Amino acid sequence: MKFLLDMPVSPLLLGVLRAFGHEGVHAYHIGKDCASDSELLDMARRERRCIITADLDFPRLLALSEADGPGLILFRGGNYSDKEMCDLLERVLKTVPSEVMQRSVCVVDKLRIRITRLPLRSPE
Repeated sequence: MKFLLDMPVSPLLLGVLRAFGHEGVHAYHIGKDCASDSELLDMARRERRCIITADLDFPRLLALSEADGPGLILFRGGNYSDKEMCDLLERVLKTVPSEVMQRSVCVVDKLRIRITRLPLRSPE
């Protein structure tokens, strides 16, 4: 599976992805550190990448578009150290099947993983 890491998350997560046989790029490393969330979302959709972020704008953009992808892993619940973030991502990769991850928003915090299938519906 392929991933796009947004600026709020540590590039160290790339090592976790590789350890699980996945491929990832960090927005900073590909010159997208100033890209808008919409631009990153479009790029992830084109390249069939799941986005990993701590930015709450991504679920809103997915809801407004009612798109069925890309998948999203969203870290919530505070500021995490690099190690905590790596541990949380490892937990997601161990418990959420790739086919579910590609078509869902996975909200991760220290206690649980909540999965909401795409497309999200925007509030009326």
